[in-house]
Amino acid sequence: MSDRQNAEITSFRPVVPDHEINDLRERLSRARLPEPETAPGWAQGIPLDYLTELIRYWRDEHDWRRVEGELASRGQSHTILDGLGIHFLHIRSSRPDARPLLITHGWPGSVIETLDVIDALAEPCDGEPAFHLVIPSLPGFGYSQKPAEAGWGIERIADAWVALMTRLGYERFLVQGGDWGAMVTITIAVRHPERVAMMHTTVPWAPRPEGFDDNTLTPTEKRWLEEYAEFGRSGRGYALQQSTRPQTIGYALVDSPTAQLAWIAEKFFDFSDSETNPEEAVSRDRILDDVSLYWFTRTGASAARLYWESFRGLGMSDTNTPVTVPAAVTVFPRDLQKLPRSWVEERYRDLRHWSVAEHGGHFPMLEVPEAFCAEIRTAFANAPA
Repeated sequence: MSDRQNAEITSFRPVVPDHEINDLRERLSRARLPEPETAPGWAQGIPLDYLTELIRYWRDEHDWRRVEGELASRGQSHTILDGLGIHFLHIRSSRPDARPLLITHGWPGSVIETLDVIDALAEPCDGEPAFHLVIPSLPGFGYSQKPAEAGWGIERIADAWVALMTRLGYERFLVQGGDWGAMVTITIAVRHPERVAMMHTTVPWAPRPEGFDDNTLTPTEKRWLEEYAEFGRSGRGYALQQSTRPQTIGYALVDSPTAQLAWIAEKFFDFSDSETNPEEAVSRDRILDDVSLYWFTRTGASAARLYWESFRGLGMSDTNTPVTVPAAVTVFPRDLQKLPRSWVEERYRDLRHWSVAEHGGHFPMLEVPEAFCAEIRTAFANAPA
């Protein structure tokens, strides 16, 4: 392929064949399920009765064609970056003062997460900041190509995203992300500070400062650290599996829609601002929209490999190197990692916005879209040119 072809950006509208949708429904109708859990609630994972209802709804009522239509209306595009095909949404605002904003998703998310905030960010009310949105699918996620060899870790993704923004004509831009998207966002800020006007994250990876005095923590901050420690003890099994044996779990996720559904739906409960059911925070359709994208693109294994690529280097500079670009942080109360402000200020040397939201968890664009958009507008309202 020529350099010119590699640099091309093409419109992209994938359509799942009818026979694949029928195959999904047939597989769901034959789901072989275990006996009920022997502990109450979600203590042993997703409860049988709830999963059974999700299976029924996915088989009989969920409309994948609606999702395809939504994605198609958002300017889907495709290009080659560092030899890999990348899918992305590109939404240009009609506002002449709009700023380019690169948003990166994480796992078990996808570009689906952004669908309910696009209009509010690109075409806001008069007087509010507007943004040209660039929303790529991570390598091995959604409609981006699956890497055929090792090496697609956070730093390579960050460099590819900067190349994408160059290709789109954006020399200076804003960056935002949570989960793995936070790691990509922070890494772009560290590796390409001259390109980043300002960054925003909901997961401000930062180490404990040397010699830090725990007596200076507020009661809320102490609770945050206790919750994160408990997550490390009892909630990180999925990450251990995906970071050590992604291929093994991948067979189940790509072959069984029930396995893919359970694997992701459990996280929508664990990671969201919900008490008994993930649908208290995220609609059933949006949960299944996301699961369906993983299923139809067969990306259960390839997405899991990002953990294998990255966990081997989580002591790398991207969790320790000072961030010098202007930064903004929003803490959502039910997110996984919530760090003391003093820790964050130690690493992010130009922290211009800090906020603790009243509601929301790990998926704020889906859980509290209005609050998320308000945070983005406030954070970037006075971003440097």
